[in-house]
Amino acid sequence: MLNIVFMGTPDFAKEALQSITNAGHNILAVVTNPDKPKGRGMKMIASPVKEFAIQKGFNIYQPEKIRKNEEFLDEVKKLNPDVICVVAYGKILPQELLNIPKLGCINVHGSLLPKYRGAAPIQWAVLNGDKVTGITTMYMDSGMDTGDIILKKEVEISENETTGELWDALSKIGGELLVETLKLIEEGKAPREKQSEDFTMAPMLEKEMAKINWEEKTSIEIKNLVRGLNPIMGAYTFLNNKKIKFWKVQSLTDKDFLQVYEEMKEYDYKLPQILPGTILLADEKKGLFIKAKDGIIQVLELQGENAKKMTVGDFLRGNRLQAGSILE
Repeated sequence: MLNIVFMGTPDFAKEALQSITNAGHNILAVVTNPDKPKGRGMKMIASPVKEFAIQKGFNIYQPEKIRKNEEFLDEVKKLNPDVICVVAYGKILPQELLNIPKLGCINVHGSLLPKYRGAAPIQWAVLNGDKVTGITTMYMDSGMDTGDIILKKEVEISENETTGELWDALSKIGGELLVETLKLIEEGKAPREKQSEDFTMAPMLEKEMAKINWEEKTSIEIKNLVRGLNPIMGAYTFLNNKKIKFWKVQSLTDKDFLQVYEEMKEYDYKLPQILPGTILLADEKKGLFIKAKDGIIQVLELQGENAKKMTVGDFLRGNRLQAGSILE
């Protein structure tokens, strides 16, 4: 059993905290970000990690900042942890904090380092259409995800998997790998592998990237954008100055589209000349199909402006879209 200070904020981190708690480790304290206002009423909402810590009766700290916060650092020193576990905490930690635990600071990261160092590794793996990703545990240093690797676990990404689905899968695996890592540390058997400098960065997502560029992106790239931004913000387009968000789509080749819809053979010779973003077919029974730069997008789930998410059939029953209309 190790004496641990745990630092984390979202549900991804809560899974890890739950796993090491169930494994019998002694949680000296939990550090999470301050409560944030949310919703129309701007009610203060606790992080998933805080909610779990309250249930378990753990000591909770919510400092606004860590750097140059001598009061907080003194509190951690008094706790005298064997290990500090950090999982999606959301702040860069100063060297003073990293130096406190006897056996080091351990981080659970949502990629196979050194690929996707940074704030959004899970999202970028989906956005880039990767087939494989995983979880890495490592000893933390003062750099951005540059510490020595302890363990890795590889995970396949299915072709239709969203960021939300991959996030949930990796959060469970992250908890399991952290338990395995702590066992090795406790036994004095934890490996240390230096990272290569052949790395990829995974920066924070920008709101501007959510707008679909029909002229530049292929149908596969648009599908990956939709998957990658689900459920974070949703990829969107405009029709008649009204925003439409796409939550689930499929990528088709021109040939796929024409094979499915035999009655649309007249498109056969026209498709290469049709402008990207053009609605090819909008029928509540047959579906919604849109021309991309290369290939065709079949929309399966979407959301109109000031409306709820719905299937394409439900959407088209209440919203008339005309074939030939061009999305902005």
